[in-house]
Amino acid sequence: MNQQRETRRRSVGVGATQRKHAMADKKERTLEGDIVLIYYQDKPSVYARIEAIEPDVKKDWFQVTLLMLTMPPQSTTWILREEYINGTPYTMGGQPLKIEKVEKIHQGSADSEGASQIKKMSPKVVPLRRKNT
Repeated sequence: MNQQRETRRRSVGVGATQRKHAMADKKERTLEGDIVLIYYQDKPSVYARIEAIEPDVKKDWFQVTLLMLTMPPQSTTWILREEYINGTPYTMGGQPLKIEKVEKIHQGSADSEGASQIKKMSPKVVPLRRKNT
């Protein structure tokens, strides 16, 4: 099975490294390792991490492996076009879906409300060991 995937990847001419660099050219692109929010019927439904994006047999389609961040975590693979991975709404089984990349909040940026709230909090380090008295 892995040999077939590698053959397909080479035949399409897109390796994992090439794909990451090509997709990184645009800021709105979703990459492997990104956290996404999946909307089901136009409502936020579940968070997931993109584990892998591999070319599918069909041209311009990709096998996207998602780790659903539920209890317990579940892994699934969807076959999607690149624009669907990057946020364009689509339907699956007649149900509307959308994948939205979750942007990281950096403590140093004051652009968002959440970031300014993080700055106001002073984190406290709690030792794991009890001090001997």
